[in-house]
Amino acid sequence: MALIEVEQLRKTFRVAARRTGRFAALRTLLAREYREVHAVDGVSFQMEAGEMVGYLGPNGAGKSTTLKMLTGILTPSGGRMSVDGRTPHRQRVEHVQRIGVVFGQRAQLWWDLPTIESFELLRYVYEIPKQRWRENLARFSELLELTPFLSTPVRQLSLGQRMRADLAAALLHDPVILFLDEPTIGLDVVAKERIRQFLSHINRERGVTVILTTHDLADIERLCRRVVLIDHGRVIYDGELEALRARFGRQRTLVVDFNAPLNGDLRIPHAELMRCEGPRAWLRFDRETTTAAALIAEITARYPVRDLTVEEPEIEAIVRDIYQRK
Repeated sequence: MALIEVEQLRKTFRVAARRTGRFAALRTLLAREYREVHAVDGVSFQMEAGEMVGYLGPNGAGKSTTLKMLTGILTPSGGRMSVDGRTPHRQRVEHVQRIGVVFGQRAQLWWDLPTIESFELLRYVYEIPKQRWRENLARFSELLELTPFLSTPVRQLSLGQRMRADLAAALLHDPVILFLDEPTIGLDVVAKERIRQFLSHINRERGVTVILTTHDLADIERLCRRVVLIDHGRVIYDGELEALRARFGRQRTLVVDFNAPLNGDLRIPHAELMRCEGPRAWLRFDRETTTAAALIAEITARYPVRDLTVEEPEIEAIVRDIYQRK
């Protein structure tokens, strides 16, 4: 049995219809009309214990709504789900004791208390044995560099410091699953890398299962082997990240440094010259029609070459193209 099982999950919201024209406000007041919005519309997937999966989609695709149902915050309108053997919205108390949650824009720490006091309160909330709490706090403080601001009120923390503290707070009680919604939003590159290293550690060393939504696809490339793409509340791809790249990112780039600037056009079969700057040229080729090895052999047989680099298509460009082409 998979750790997370989702089958035909649905969530429909009833929202007031907006009227326009003369006396629209009066008509709305007298007879309000509603319409249904299908935020999640038949989503199905499974996750095994120890996986780290990227859950991707544009704004409004249904990512956060799915996570809120999986964490028990929202009750689904239809379908079935099981998380570690529980139905989240029916067994909320038992459920929250076994999961960790971090929503990037919402702190779970007490705003006016020093960070360490929030951690101490969480020890009582989750009834964490004191020795285990101390061990976890010491380890997380080391990995996330929390010590310099443990005595600082949460409201005075920078965004990066607060996010690191939120991550530690979500894991103090040893959850088996961690739900992350935009954990690196608004952070600088140093803070992002520290958080990525930490997530990789807790997944590898502690076996924590992680489901991650983010608009920063560098997070996905750095952390996840598998991705689930969602659009208009439906899953449109579920599989390995490299398989996604191979299937939709057919165009690769060969960067060639020649011994001297080229005189005239560079003509190589099965490759398109994208641009040329001095002795360096960028050649685009289709992985379906030729290989990098064949292209390199063709070039080195014709020209004196100093260096070669093969660039894979960026995952962000691939995902963007998928959504743009529907």
